[in-house]
Amino acid sequence: MNSKSVQIEESWKKVLSAEFEAQYFDTLRKKLKSDKQDGHIIYPPGRQIFNAFSLTPFEKVKVVIIGQDPYHNPNEAMGLCFSVPKGKRVPPSLRNIYKEINNDIGIDIPNHGDLTEWAQQGVLLLNSVLTVQHKSPGSHRKYGWQHFTDAVIKCISDQKKGIVFILWGNYAKSKKSLIDLDKHHILESTHPSPLAGKAFFGNHHFSKTNTILEEQKKQTINWQISL
Repeated sequence: MNSKSVQIEESWKKVLSAEFEAQYFDTLRKKLKSDKQDGHIIYPPGRQIFNAFSLTPFEKVKVVIIGQDPYHNPNEAMGLCFSVPKGKRVPPSLRNIYKEINNDIGIDIPNHGDLTEWAQQGVLLLNSVLTVQHKSPGSHRKYGWQHFTDAVIKCISDQKKGIVFILWGNYAKSKKSLIDLDKHHILESTHPSPLAGKAFFGNHHFSKTNTILEEQKKQTINWQISL
């Protein structure tokens, strides 16, 4: 996971080259290697840690949705925030996201939680922490991933314009300071977790995102996931 071997799409490797060479990233790589040598199971699988970047190259980013850390149960984490592979139970927060999209723009609710189609259209589904230990939520929050993903957000803010940043919940909102509000668009709301009750519903973030993209003459997002 150094700058030469890291499995990440080329445009991201270029714009984030300084991060891959940084001391914290080397320390992070060594921590993950040590954990694996000690027999710890880490999610997502190594080839999917940077899945969000592989599916959404830097030049194609139009929307950024910020999550926290990966799912810690087997075969759920796939390198995209809120997303799980087909065949896995749709998590409660994603079910609420689907309900809001249905209420907002009337799309059909899919029977799976794979959000790859969003990522391929330019929606960067970015977790703040990119790995987690099996059955141990938040276990890698002190590994240094936030330094890396904060740099990702700052890089997008500095080098692009007109990006829609979708911030759900207080943790995601804490990243607002990394974003140039004069150049970009922020949509904020309560987290979609059922723990927040019904406060997430009615934010209309999906139709609002497409309105913003239309105003910039950009291709809108087809939020309908294939059933």
